[in-house]
Amino acid sequence: MEEKRQYEKVTVRTGLLFLIVLFVAFASCLNRVVEKPTFILREVTISPRSLLEMNLLIGLDVQNPNRFDLTIKSFEYRVYLNNEEIGSGRLESEVLVPASSTTAVQAPVAANFKNLGGSLKALVMESDLPYKIEGRAEIEAIFGSLTFPFSKEGRLNPKQHEGERK
Repeated sequence: MEEKRQYEKVTVRTGLLFLIVLFVAFASCLNRVVEKPTFILREVTISPRSLLEMNLLIGLDVQNPNRFDLTIKSFEYRVYLNNEEIGSGRLESEVLVPASSTTAVQAPVAANFKNLGGSLKALVMESDLPYKIEGRAEIEAIFGSLTFPFSKEGRLNPKQHEGERK
């Protein structure tokens, strides 16, 4: 009887050890299993806060290429327009991005008029404006969490977006 209990304890411990090793191995392969989401700058909305500061709200499309949902747990970023850094920000709330879909996200950017330089004029006057958004995102999937750097460059057409709103 005592021998049987000993055998059961060893079997349970071996099974738990196997599960732990399997979980650690799977977690270390997470970055190979999860495709990183992409971020596309869709629009920039300007609202003055004072004579020297303004709030910018950037509209991002977050694309999830995976067959499972992702949750963006944290998202820190810097935004460049016309090759000038205009500000930075942090998304304060979690965002669920369903499997194989795109989710629109509004992200605040703290900007100072002196940082904007020619970018403010270019944003209002230009028809095609180069942008870059870079930073770090932490995502969570059913398998665990993953933090990765990102950088996305493209062109923003402010006049096109004005026409779309009419």
